[in-house]
Amino acid sequence: MATKPPAMSPSDLPVEQVLERVTGPRRAEADELLALHAEVSGEQAVVWAGRIIGFGEFEYRYASGHGGRAPLMAFASGPREHTLYLVSDFAERWPELMDTLGRHRASKACLYLTRLTGVDRAVLRTLLERSLAETALPPA
Repeated sequence: MATKPPAMSPSDLPVEQVLERVTGPRRAEADELLALHAEVSGEQAVVWAGRIIGFGEFEYRYASGHGGRAPLMAFASGPREHTLYLVSDFAERWPELMDTLGRHRASKACLYLTRLTGVDRAVLRTLLERSLAETALPPA
């Protein structure tokens, strides 16, 4: 019996097909996020889990032994918001950036932007650069 691939894995799904699901003003914003992530990472975009646009890849392993693969940087644009996947605890690490970013919500490793209107692009780029630098570090 063939084993099922992990839910979080790269696919052959074309990036354009995922972007076509984004409508209205968020579509142009998704294109902007695509270009920004590609520029910051220097990597080609690959679709992960059927809806997440990722750049680069790394392997992780927890103390429990569980591990897997994940993109170095990623985002997903949905009907209500853009979700950017960043290094864990980014909001606590860089509060000065979060204070000047513009309207957003944050969780442990996700930055949620309803729209890019009002978001400081230079601050967003800095967040992506710092997150990439932290994620790309070899494990301690």
